[in-house]
Amino acid sequence: MVWLRRTFDSTVGMKWLMGITGLFLTLFVFVHMLGNLQVYLGPDALNTYAETLQHLGELLWVARVGLFTIFVVHIVSAIRLSQLNRSARPQGYAVITPQVSRYASRTMLMGGLIVLGFVVYHLMHFTLGLVSPEQFHLQDAKGRHDVYAMVVIGFRQPLIAFSYILAMVPLMLHLQHGASSFFQSLGLNYPKYNNLFRAVGPVLSAIIFIGNCSIPLAILAGLVPYPVAGH
Repeated sequence: MVWLRRTFDSTVGMKWLMGITGLFLTLFVFVHMLGNLQVYLGPDALNTYAETLQHLGELLWVARVGLFTIFVVHIVSAIRLSQLNRSARPQGYAVITPQVSRYASRTMLMGGLIVLGFVVYHLMHFTLGLVSPEQFHLQDAKGRHDVYAMVVIGFRQPLIAFSYILAMVPLMLHLQHGASSFFQSLGLNYPKYNNLFRAVGPVLSAIIFIGNCSIPLAILAGLVPYPVAGH
């Protein structure tokens, strides 16, 4: 496909592809956070939410495969964009001036790889049950997968809780730059709204960071009730 080759060999094409895939991933992260925040509503609310997702059946797997594909395309486009940028200036710069670019933008690739590692661990822990299989197979009084118990018991372990919180830092930086640069990647430049576009990243990343970090912190502090057998 000629258009695909042109996109793959073009800095503009790679930025556009990163922007589109990044938008879908950001929406997923935000919706995923809203679902996880139901832990504050108690066991029934969170387990009902999880059961609803499981009842989607094949649609859930279609969504998972689609999300995985988007994630892979996002990573590949990031690596390819980095290669294109290096080939455009093979000798590099004699003097690097970090103050010109924000820290978040200069650590996008490394931060993305750290986030990838966290996602793999997160899936192994809460989706595949490979980290703590004894927690993964817990059931509530209604015979449903006890996601509430798994989350609370998991985050009652300081090492898991703080590793999760630390992983939110590169995610926040990644979203902070990516969400704001999305409009620029698509060539949207309106002086009247540029300040608003630039504010999207910091505001959205802060909301997601606070929302996600609040869960392990609240559980460690004992603010989320410990699961009771047969609840």
